[in-house]
Parts: sequence; C-alpha cells; structure tokens
Amino acid sequence: WYRRHRASPAPLQRPAVPQRDRMQPRALTPAERAAILGALHAERFADTAPAEVWATLLDEGTCLGSLSTFCRLLRQAGETRERRSQAVHPAAVKPELMATGPNQVWSWDITKLHGPAKWTYYYLYVILDIYSRYAVGWMVATRESATLAEKLIAATAARQHISHGQLTIHADRGSSMTSRPVAFLLADPGVIQSHSRPHVSNDNPYSEAQFKTLKYRPGFPVGRFSSIEASREHCQAFFPWYNTQHRHSGPGLHTAADVHHGTAGPIQAARARVLTTACHQHPERFASKPPAPPALPATSWINPPEKEAATQ
Repeated sequence: WYRRHRASPAPLQRPAVPQRDRMQPRALTPAERAAILGALHAERFADTAPAEVWATLLDEGTCLGSLSTFCRLLRQAGETRERRSQAVHPAAVKPELMATGPNQVWSWDITKLHGPAKWTYYYLYVILDIYSRYAVGWMVATRESATLAEKLIAATAARQHISHGQLTIHADRGSSMTSRPVAFLLADPGVIQSHSRPHVSNDNPYSEAQFKTLKYRPGFPVGRFSSIEASREHCQAFFPWYNTQHRHSGPGLHTAADVHHGTAGPIQAARARVLTTACHQHPERFASKPPAPPALPATSWINPPEKEAATQ
C-alpha cells in the first residue's frame, strides 16, 4: 500500500480560464446574432427604440432573444450613442482683473443679515474698491432686488466721479448681478462687467473677506437684528470704522481711506522715520537688516496670472 500510493503522480493543474472567455453553452450562435442585428437594422425600425423593436417582434410572434440581448448586441456594435448633437457649454473663463489705483475695479456682493424671526432676513449690499479696500457704497434693504442694486451703483458711481471707460465692476452670478437693469445701467458710462465662474467661491475674495470682517467683529449680534433700523444703525457704525480705522493687511496695514484718497504715502514715510530712529537707538535688535514698514502694493488682482502670482 505504501509503495503504490507513494509513487502515484500529482494531478495536472489546468490553467484557469476567465469567465468571460469561456464558451457559454447558452450563447447565441453567429447566425442568431446576425438575425437580431438584421431586425434592428430594418428600415421600418430606423426610428424605433430597441425595447419597441423587441415588443413589436414579440407581437408578431417572433422571439429572437431577450430585450437585454438586443441592447447588449447594439452596445457591442457601438450603436447605442446619442444620434442627435448634444449641447456643449464652453468652459467658464476665469476672470483676471488688475487694479493699479483706486476706482479702477470694484467688487460688489449681497449678504444676508438675520432678522427678528426665523426665515426673515435683511440684505446688505456692499460695493468695495479692490485696490484700497474702501467701501465706496452700501445699503441695507428688505429684499434682494436688481432695481435697488441699480440705484446703489448709480449713486456710488456719481459720488466717486467715475468717468467713461474708467471702471470694471466684478460680482458673482446672482440674479441681481446679472439682471438687465444693471447691465443697461453699466453700458451707458462704459463700465465693464465681470462675473465669477459658476460654483467658484474664490472668484470674489475681497467682498467675501469684507463680509467676514463684518460678522466676526465684536459688536455684531450673536443672534438676530431686532429690526431693519437696528441693522442699519450697526452698519452706520461699522463702515466708518472699516474705512478709516481698520488697518488692512493687503494695502500695507494702512486704512482704506488713506489708500483710496492718496494719503498713505506720507504715512508710509513717517512710519519709516520712526523705524529708522528705533534702529539707531537699538542697532543690536536689528542685526539682519534695517527695519522697514510693509510696502504699499503696486497692483491688486482678482485671479492673477501664474507668472504674476509667482512674481508677487
């Protein structure tokens, strides 16, 4: 027994064949496949869906295969694509806006302020100069309206003495921003309109940053505004502070009013003199290099080009 079983050879291992490569006993023959494709290619079925072809043949007493077989053969033959031309929307162009001084590029947006009751809001409209960060115009209203936006933009442009072809206004794609009244208003003085790309939140960074400063500043109500008068009273105190007292990191830690009205240069020189005096008094504290105040930016960008971003 030992010799007989010890000498028995090991069984041969056949290579495994993938399921899709095995011969299926229930597979259609080439003639049956050709019959199904021939029926689908018939002239009377030229404008008929595969399911209707299958049902029509079944009503005529002919069963060439299952409905899934009809669809699978069409798919394998590459005949299941859409026959009509589909609408292709061009890719949204990334806005690239540059300002080298005040009143060249404005950014405007609308944010909601919670009212006294649930689901009640007041709408704060703010127009911001992206170079100086100066809030050139704002308004609190009970609704979001293209007509109100048109009036605010017109009044702000007149107050800032905007000349023809001087200004570009950037906004997102809200209904008020893309409305016809606003477009017609901006067309007369030659104002260029710019809009954010759909579903891209960082195409309007200056307005978003301003709204965050508003809502994170002490004094902004944790809950709700009791009335629209209370919201306006809060904004009447906030925007003078924002324009004349708040030092913005972008424009060299100057106030928006100083940059907007051109008085930041003398302040920058005075800061440099103070730092130079401090350096002379304590040179050991400035071993690496003499101190200097943060520089005023030469340009402000919305989506700078890659080369410009690398340079800055």
